[in-house]
Amino acid sequence: MNTGTLSRLCHECKNWFTLEEEIQKGTFSISEGALEDVDFLQAGQYFRIVGSVFNDGVHKFGATPPELLRDETFSGAVYPMRVPLDFLALAEEVEAWETEYGEGSLSPYQSESFGGYSYTKASGGGGSASAPTWESIFGGKLGRWRKL
Repeated sequence: MNTGTLSRLCHECKNWFTLEEEIQKGTFSISEGALEDVDFLQAGQYFRIVGSVFNDGVHKFGATPPELLRDETFSGAVYPMRVPLDFLALAEEVEAWETEYGEGSLSPYQSESFGGYSYTKASGGGGSASAPTWESIFGGKLGRWRKL
C-alpha cells in the first residue's frame, strides 16, 4: 500500500493512531534512505515524521523494498503509529477505487452525448453536481475513526 494514501486518510479523519506518550521529539538522522537509531519502532510499523525538510509524512519502518527517504538530520518528532488492520484494508480499498475511477473523477465533464450515445457521471452525493471522490465514497466508512 502507498503510504501517501494512508497519510491522506489519517489526515481526513484527523487520527494518526498515535498515543501521545509515544511521540518521540528530538534530533533525528536519515542516512541511506533509513531513519537511524530508533529503538521505539518495529519492523513493518507505520510512523509519521513531523518537522523534517524533506520527509514529513507517513512511512513504513523497515519497508521492503526500502522506502527512499531523503538523507537529512532534522529536529522534529516521530510518531509511532498503531494503525488497525481494518483501517489499512480501507486504505487499500481507496487505492483500488482511485486506480479504477480516480482519473475519470477529475474530468470537468459531467456528461456527453454524440451519435445517439449519451453518458452522465454519477454525482458526488449530497445534492452536489460534482463527480464522486474517494472522500464522498468512503467518508461513511472513515467515520468510526474520525476525531474532532
